[in-house]
This record gives sequence, C-alpha cells and structure tokens, in this order.
Amino acid sequence: MIRHDWTVAEARALHDLPLFELVDRARAVHLAHHPDNQVQLCTLLSVKTGGCPEDCAYCPQSSHYDTAIGSERMLQVDEVLEAARRAREAGSTRFCMGAAWREVKDGPAFDRIIEMVRGVKALGLEACCTLGMLTEDQALRLKEAGLDAYNHNLDTSREHYKSIISTRTYQDRLLTLRNVRKAGITVCSGGIIGMGESVDDRVGMLVELARLAPHPESVPINALVRVAGTPLEHLPPVPGTDLIRMVATARLMMPTSRVRLSAGRAELSEEAQLFCLYAGANSIFYGDRLLTTPNPHMSEDRTLLERAGLVPSPPTS
Repeated sequence: MIRHDWTVAEARALHDLPLFELVDRARAVHLAHHPDNQVQLCTLLSVKTGGCPEDCAYCPQSSHYDTAIGSERMLQVDEVLEAARRAREAGSTRFCMGAAWREVKDGPAFDRIIEMVRGVKALGLEACCTLGMLTEDQALRLKEAGLDAYNHNLDTSREHYKSIISTRTYQDRLLTLRNVRKAGITVCSGGIIGMGESVDDRVGMLVELARLAPHPESVPINALVRVAGTPLEHLPPVPGTDLIRMVATARLMMPTSRVRLSAGRAELSEEAQLFCLYAGANSIFYGDRLLTTPNPHMSEDRTLLERAGLVPSPPTS
C-alpha cells in the first residue's frame, strides 16, 4: 500500500524492529515492486565547485569554512559531455550535474546548464541536476531541455535542520521540490545521517519525504563524510547497521521509489553495502568522486556487483 500519512511514531516503530525482521519485511516489499538483482548506476559530476554562500555544516564547498576545496570555474559544455561519455561507457545510465549554488540565477551560467542537459540527453543518458533552489520558470526551462530528474535533499528532519543550515529554510527546500514536480520533472530527495541527529530526526526526514504525493522517484540515503574544516568534522563515523536500518525503513515507507545508497560508501564494508542492497537499495553513485568527496572506485563496484550476481538496470527514459 502506498501511503502519504505516515507518522514519526509509525516510522520509528519500523526502524526499531529487530534488524533481521526489518530487513526481511523490506526485502519482501522491494521484490513486490522492483526487478530483482538490478541496481541503477548513476554518475555525479561537479560542474561548478566551491564558493557556495550557504553554511551547510557538512559541506566542504561552503565559503563559510576553511577547507581544501576552493572556488573553481564552471566547466565548459564539452568538458561535461566528455565526462558523460566516459560514464556511459563505464555503465552508468544516469548522469547528474551539480553546481555549488544557493539558487539558480537566470543568465549565461544557467544557459550553459541547459546546453549540458540537452547534450547529456543526446548521449542517451538520463539527465539529472542539483543546482540549489529553483523557481517554477527555471524548472520549466530544464524540463523543456529534457531534464529527467532534479535532486534537492531535505538533509534531515524539520526540527534538526536549523542546527545544520541557517542560510535557507526547510520550507525553501519543499518549495523547490514543488516547483520541480509541477514542471513534470521527477524528484530526487533524501538526506544525510550522522550529523548529530536523533533517531526520531532520521525517521522524521523519511516521514517528510513519504508525505509528498507522489513519493520522490529517487531517495538518496547518505552517511556524513567528515571533512576537515567543516563544523561536523569531529563526529563519529556512522555504523553500517544504521544505514541498513534507514534503507530498509525508506523501502517500507516508499515502496516504489528507488532508494540510492549514496555518500559514505567509501567507509562501508563490502558486507554492509550488500546488506543495504538486499534491504531495498537499488541505486548507487558510480564513479571515483561524489562532487568533492571520495567514492569507491568503479572497478571495486563492478567487482562488488558481480560477486553478488547483481546487474545494472537499463535506462528508464
């Protein structure tokens, strides 16, 4: 049953089930709604790195923090399309372009993004962007260019959000998701665990996503990547079982969504990653970097999938 009326108490009750029972239930729901043994491979490229005016406490690209990531020029269209070709040849079916912007501003930079989207679609790839806040008109321009999906994470619960970000509101994020949906672009939205939040904050984020109608087509579950110079650099690593519980709970609450095992995989054991895939994750970011943070090498991921008998899923567009 597809529901949009979840409560935090209901989500917490699922999350806190004995681990094997939780995973068994999630696996049954996954098999009822998705092809068995398929994993979507997505590649994420930073097309404009660093210098972001936002103060997201986890982000090395924020201009508020002294990290090793400086502000770089925006990539040219041909550079992005060459990276997209390499991703396609390596097996990716979705190519996502990220820019360290607070919001999209009309002008030459956005015009260049539009060209990138058209070029990625011409290569036969699904095109995704994550560019910050977006107006209705900008979302429509992206749709007209062929954009398949827009990523805009909620990051955490409504209550914990103010401890992580002060330069935009939770409502700003929800408004962007509404603009994306209204334009007919599919929604990619999830969050990050390991930022000092409570378990209720974690499931509260899932409740926010599950209350969207329809559910996001893609739900990335990220573990904090601790980066020197950011306010969260000294937090402890996220246990693998915490990610497994979040993946399984997301699968139960949003049965038809793709659940993407995202940032933080480089610190996960092979067994923990496979457990997440068994529990309902059916998408991963594929490539050596996620914007500016490390990710398992492509050869490692190919070996992981082969050992488990998993195959890349075909494009959906």
